[in-house]
Amino acid sequence: MSKARGFLQEFQEFAVRGNMIDLAVGVIIGAAFGKIIDSLVKDIIMPVVAFLVGGQVDFTNQFWILRAPEGYAGPRTYDALTKAGAVVLSWGNFLTILINFILLAFVVFCLVKAVNSARNRLLKQAEAIPVAPAEEVVLLRQIRDSLQK
Repeated sequence: MSKARGFLQEFQEFAVRGNMIDLAVGVIIGAAFGKIIDSLVKDIIMPVVAFLVGGQVDFTNQFWILRAPEGYAGPRTYDALTKAGAVVLSWGNFLTILINFILLAFVVFCLVKAVNSARNRLLKQAEAIPVAPAEEVVLLRQIRDSLQK
């Protein structure tokens, strides 16, 4: 019973440690950020690419059929082929996810750069402000000066 109690106490200390809470918040924000980037690619970037190319560009439905089931006469869509058991190389979906990753990495890079810049400015401001010595230091200096007289 003592080992179990010690284990549970150790787990509790681990779970409520500041770093764990920060990690959990980071994961939650990261998941939400991923959805924002997905929307950015799907709803903003891809329509602009489609406009520039002059046609509808939808990479998510781009694929190569490696092996279709024998006698398959159904539609040649990704969903229909995979349900029928075809071996399909979905390169378009991979390309979309890769674009999402690159954009997410770029946004995170910009955020980290902005936070570091703000932190450096604050540190420079803090260094520029003279810090008054503590009361103990002032008192010790007064004692030292009175002893030197």
